[in-house]
Amino acid sequence: MPVLEKILKQKTGPLTSELLLRPAEFGLGKLPRNLETDATTTSVCGFCSTGCQLKLHLHEGEAVGVTPSPKYPVNLGMACPKGWEALAVLNSEERATDPLLDGEPISWDLAARIFTDRFKEIQKEHGKESVAFISTGQIATEEMAFLGAFSKFGMGIKHGDGNTRQCMATSVVAYKQAFGFDAPPYTYADFEESDVVLLIGSNLAIAHPILYQRLARNQRNADIIVIDPRATETTQIATQHLGIKAKGDLPLLYALAHCIIRDGRVDEEFLAQNTEGFEDFSEFIKDYSPEATAERSGIASDEVEALAKLISDPSKRVSMWWTMGVNQSYEGVRTAQAIINLCLMTGNIGKPGTGPNSITGQCNAMGSRLFSNTTSLLGGHDFGKPEHREKVSQILEIPEETIPHEPSWAYDQIIDGIESGKIKGLWVIATNPAHSWINQGRFHELRKKLDFLVVQDMYATTETAKTADLLLPAAAWGEKSGTFINSERRISTIKQVRHAPGKALSDFRIFQLLSNTWGCGEMFEKWSSPPAAFELMQRLSEGQPCDITGIQGYQHLDQEGGIQWPLPLEGGDPAQEKRLFADGKFYTPSGKAKFLFEPPATLAEPTCEDYPLTLLTGRGTSAQWHTQSRTNKSKVLKKLYPDILLLDIHPEDAAKLDLNDREPIKISSRRGEITAHAHVSTSVKQGEVFLPMHEGNTNILTHASFDPYSRQPSYKASAVAVQGV
Repeated sequence: MPVLEKILKQKTGPLTSELLLRPAEFGLGKLPRNLETDATTTSVCGFCSTGCQLKLHLHEGEAVGVTPSPKYPVNLGMACPKGWEALAVLNSEERATDPLLDGEPISWDLAARIFTDRFKEIQKEHGKESVAFISTGQIATEEMAFLGAFSKFGMGIKHGDGNTRQCMATSVVAYKQAFGFDAPPYTYADFEESDVVLLIGSNLAIAHPILYQRLARNQRNADIIVIDPRATETTQIATQHLGIKAKGDLPLLYALAHCIIRDGRVDEEFLAQNTEGFEDFSEFIKDYSPEATAERSGIASDEVEALAKLISDPSKRVSMWWTMGVNQSYEGVRTAQAIINLCLMTGNIGKPGTGPNSITGQCNAMGSRLFSNTTSLLGGHDFGKPEHREKVSQILEIPEETIPHEPSWAYDQIIDGIESGKIKGLWVIATNPAHSWINQGRFHELRKKLDFLVVQDMYATTETAKTADLLLPAAAWGEKSGTFINSERRISTIKQVRHAPGKALSDFRIFQLLSNTWGCGEMFEKWSSPPAAFELMQRLSEGQPCDITGIQGYQHLDQEGGIQWPLPLEGGDPAQEKRLFADGKFYTPSGKAKFLFEPPATLAEPTCEDYPLTLLTGRGTSAQWHTQSRTNKSKVLKKLYPDILLLDIHPEDAAKLDLNDREPIKISSRRGEITAHAHVSTSVKQGEVFLPMHEGNTNILTHASFDPYSRQPSYKASAVAVQGV
């Protein structure tokens, strides 16, 4: 049988749970009574990084409803609106069902050959580095690893990054520099086992609703401190809200450290045995008293002093959690490390209810961090280390010379490469940069500089897909199998419960098809299926901090309720809830965690007379997700958020501008202007305004500044002007 025919035939092969899915027309949580005794299977949700397990209800072989799994250790029988509607979004008429060349349907055979011929022509004319890819945190880990291996080792693409750069790069770099490896140390049970919880730049109620519920289950009468410029939905559960100025987080964190060190409230024993660099940090922090930082942070000195005493109380279990409010910053890495520093100096790490804990954005961003083969070599290895390249070469049985000696350019550097003409061909997989990339207008202009754009997506109607030369239709969650890795390092399975519509293929099969057409199929013969790829990933992880050689296949993951890494073959901890660093040993050469710091920078784009307001962005509602490629396909979800774009603006600012609630307005920045409606609200402070990130035009306004270490964009503070229309 020809290779192409064999691959295409696999699309209609046996399913793990079988067959066609219908829309969830029953409403949230409502199932037909005759399903009570019918078959079920489980799959981890494909939206956010929480990693909730859903029970899929099957009727006559068809999945027709979803409920949350009651005993899964992540969600404990809970689901947010997106989880309840996970099936409904799959049956949209906007699904990509055929390969499209300039909008016209073509065969897979022709699509694969055009993909190969055009990219090879570009590489021949402009060099190997003239083709790049931008990937995702949405596809299965096995697919990410296959993409990373095929693109780098087969196609010879050096530069490829993921949209996880937009959400998690800061935390990755912060952990790597401080701990020696990208290692979130916590388990979700820490929400319930803390005496003090700091939420820093995290609107947990909206961004991670189930984790908000886990926090609400805390029975320790915990102090919950929300540090955020806005009075968000999460502040409703808080015992205290510290309404910092935009990007006043780093000065505040330094002031807290100043007070703790000044008063001798550090954990001397832990510092001496398990950290390095504290003496230099102590000297540095002397200049950051609460009085000296109050203007920049926006927090009065007495509030800082009180919080410093609370988080350094040795009788308290203190956990600190952050998300995009910290990560999406021009100084996010040092801000995240300021949180890590506080936990280290007080010994709040490696124990129940403690930790410097970053919460990931996308469902499989952690899988991308370990196995996408972009900024780190497969399995969390280092492109620059010969022994790591040799190990990967031997396990995958590929020539070592095909492995690059350094990591890829970051996302923004790839964009710069398009602008400079160094990159002429781009492959975009399961992401929508025409909507999500910062300073959106620039991205649209750069599209004209590409000779060839390939978009691989489940929908043909995303902003990016509409601009593609070649569109490859991909299967979605529910239509393929594999694994995701959530924020707490838990590896869990996703299940195929229907066939993809039309000619759409799983991303795994697309990579398999393209590798054969490219002429390097023999190099990837071992990548025959997602389970086979998972076995390769296990071997690649051996000896690494993320060692998963002790996992005995997908069934083992299902039986255990998911498994947190690490689980090595010998001596692994089989506990359902596992924390890192309980022994005080870190992954640095010295085995000690590092204190890292530097002076805070000024706002990347301060306000001025022409643009007097600071624009903040973030999640709008728990019913919206990223660029809304999926959530706006659900009639139920669309009813749960406003049908117009609303700008939160303080009543005093609205009065100065003579604006009324729900009045049409124009918002402008140095990059462009958009229209919206005023939402007069005290949730924002005077001088600051807020827009949800999900709306298609928001990123026309955002200022393109980047953290120098993580290259993560700062979406959170741009100068704008507002006026009535």
